[in-house]
Amino acid sequence: MLQDKVMAMNQIRSLRSLILSKETVRDVGRRSFATGPGKAKKGGKGGAASDAPKASSLTKEAKSTTVVGANILKDGADPKVLLDSEYPDWLWRLLDKRPPLSELRRKNIETLPYEELRRFVKLDNRARIKENNSLKAKN
Repeated sequence: MLQDKVMAMNQIRSLRSLILSKETVRDVGRRSFATGPGKAKKGGKGGAASDAPKASSLTKEAKSTTVVGANILKDGADPKVLLDSEYPDWLWRLLDKRPPLSELRRKNIETLPYEELRRFVKLDNRARIKENNSLKAKN
């Protein structure tokens, strides 16, 4: 019994020294980066200071009347928000749920509208190509 306690105390001491050595290795191995004037190049790699998000200087009115961040041109300006009637009809159907291939296969192909028929052909071709590729990969 006494011998077990002594062994346990010795193991605790060795663990403490191991923990201390890991902490010192971690502290010694810690890398610090040079900062301050003259240390970092302007426009160089790793520009963490310049990549930080900046506080918006736009007013609430400007945010509600323009599409902020949509400008892709160097000298351009953000586009203005238009009325819903001024946008094309297809834009409002972009997020509609479309039936998956399994559901399109269950329907009668002859009665499908043109857009769904096109989608069926595309998805069916894609599925056949994947199946053929998997069969070739097994051989």
